[in-house]
Amino acid sequence: MSDPTAARSRGSAVRTVDRTVRGRGGQIPIRDYLPEDARDGAAALMWIHGGGWMSGGLDQKESHAVAKAMASTGRPVRTVDYRLAPALGLRALSARSPLVLQPSENRFPAASDDVVSVIADWAETGDGRLFIGGASAGANLAVKAAVALRQETDMQPLGLALAYGGFHSALPPLPESVRSRLTGVAGLIAFTPASYDRMALNYVGDQRLLPEAFPTGADLAGLPPALVMDADRDSLRASGDQFASDLRAVGSAVDYVIIEKTLHGFLNMHRSRGFRRGIETMSRWLDAHD
Repeated sequence: MSDPTAARSRGSAVRTVDRTVRGRGGQIPIRDYLPEDARDGAAALMWIHGGGWMSGGLDQKESHAVAKAMASTGRPVRTVDYRLAPALGLRALSARSPLVLQPSENRFPAASDDVVSVIADWAETGDGRLFIGGASAGANLAVKAAVALRQETDMQPLGLALAYGGFHSALPPLPESVRSRLTGVAGLIAFTPASYDRMALNYVGDQRLLPEAFPTGADLAGLPPALVMDADRDSLRASGDQFASDLRAVGSAVDYVIIEKTLHGFLNMHRSRGFRRGIETMSRWLDAHD
């Protein structure tokens, strides 16, 4: 275990501790964010970064800055450096030629297994009360973890806090309300159905695994309440909006929130107004569901 380091953000001072947890594929790096003024009754948050299942880590702003900000409210937070699929360049994401996948043991279910192993370790040492949350690819992994925990154990998180996630194996059709927001820079960086398909296939490595890696339908029955938070000018709103409807269809409680004037990945922009509004939205929602 490394020496604890101190970090300060708004609110409570936060101490971070880096260590590893044993998983199915070996040691998994994690980072715990421990508020010095922890609030009684504030359940822990397991927070999972995004990056298309192929990039990111513990020092990524979407991981570190979010976790530190949430812990500064008095809530313990844990992040995880899950295994990543091989990185795809922009040309591979946008090319029309067939996608050539390099052999790798880090594709699905490696990342999902790592997240579940880290949560199980936490449950053994805590009181079992926790939320699971994540952004983009991490939001998908958060849902997969909740489904796996429900199926394999008697553990049920208090809720799911999900930001601009990719929840479907193919990007749902864009509503006109979303399409009209994809102008200028937002349109240039937006995921297209083709680039999303390539990213998803790179994650799983085999077309036949897509339904298992992107849980929908019956898999969602019995999940806890969820916050589904989307970026305003983001084509993945099509997936978030549809996922909120999928959850409601199986009887789950859902709060669907769009953070106005934001792009995909706004939780990576830790000095932005969108970041602050996202943190405030999640914090209020978690407080209401403790």
